[in-house]
Formats: sequence, structure tokens, C-alpha cells
Amino acid sequence: MTRPNHAHEFAVIGLGRFGGSLAHALNTLGFEVLGIDRDPEVVQSISDDITRAVSLDATDEDALQAVDITAFDTVVVAIGTDFESNLLVASALKALGVRRVIAKAVTQRQRTILERVGVDQVVLPEIEAGRRLALELAEPHVLQRFDFGEGHRVLELRLPETLAGKAVHHKDLTERYGLTVLAVERDQKLQIAPPPDFAFTATDLLVALGTREQVDRFFSAF
Repeated sequence: MTRPNHAHEFAVIGLGRFGGSLAHALNTLGFEVLGIDRDPEVVQSISDDITRAVSLDATDEDALQAVDITAFDTVVVAIGTDFESNLLVASALKALGVRRVIAKAVTQRQRTILERVGVDQVVLPEIEAGRRLALELAEPHVLQRFDFGEGHRVLELRLPETLAGKAVHHKDLTERYGLTVLAVERDQKLQIAPPPDFAFTATDLLVALGTREQVDRFFSAF
């Protein structure tokens, strides 16, 4: 795969389930990735899947300097089971001058501590995965969402099966339900800003702007 022109180089410290998956995904997307773990067997298992993998103790600043860690634009600390090591590594990276440090946390308390030592971004994969699943169960018609400002969101929607054979126009969604349709995907082709008389079918995927209440009102009508 061709590496993106704007690509950064990443280092991932801790190659367990989360860190290993992240490193592999970044490499698949065309980025240069250095993977670091203290367990040689873990390093060996991922060495063919990323740019470079090394075994070292990341709590040792000299070891980090030996792999030129400050040359990486972003370093992700994905040590999940040993928070003390996670914190020590994150602190060391900030002390060495790494431009952007992202760290994994398991609890909100850990997140607060990491933020206090200057970590640029903290992720809580388990908590975020739980929230995503809750949203998927609550709104099965929503495939993806992006929330912003005062309850509004951009959503990718799967239309109700009851629309099969019926015509629902862009104008209906806007005037009756308050949804603004930004794009429609049909037969793997994208229609950007469809006209008001554009008729939807049950197989369409919609990208729409609206509130949760507006989306629920639309789906409850069919």
C-alpha cells in the first residue's frame, strides 16, 4: 500500500490485544510503525506485520533514546495491565520531548492521572466499546454517528425495511421530520446533496444531519 503523503510515523509501546491491533492497523493503512514490548515472544509474533518491532523495557529512558523515540510524531502507550509502567513510560516520553503522547487507561481515575502528567490524549477502549455497543443496541438503524454541538449529530442510517416499494422524498425528511440529507449511497454509488424530489428506497444508506429525537421520530413513523 502506498503511504499517505501526510503520514506520520508512529510508535506503539505495549503490543497486547489493543496495542498489537492498533500497530497492525496503522501499518495496513500505509504508515511507518515501530512496535515495542518487553516480551520477546510478543515482538516476534508481530514482527512480520509492522515496519519494525523491538523488545525492550520502555520504562528505561536510555532504552527509549536508543531507538530514537523522539523521532516519532506520535507515540501510543498501550500497556494495559500494569498502570505503574504505563504511567512511568508516558512520563518518560513527555520528559524526552515526544511531540504527541497518547496513552491507554482502564478507568477514569487512571485517565485523570495520565492527564496530570501531561499526556496529550487518553483513550479508554473498554469503556468506549461499551458505550458504542449500548448505542448500537439502542439505535440499530444507525450505522455510524458523529456528535457535535447541542445534541446534533451526523448519522449514517439504514432505512426501515417497511419502506420497500415506497417513495420517501428528501423534502419529506426535511419538512416533516427535520432531518437534512447530506448524501445517499445506492448500489455502492454516492449521491451528494440529493435534490428535494429524490426518492429513497429501503436499500439506501443515508448520511443525515439531525438530532436523536428527529431520527427516532422518523423511524417510529414507518
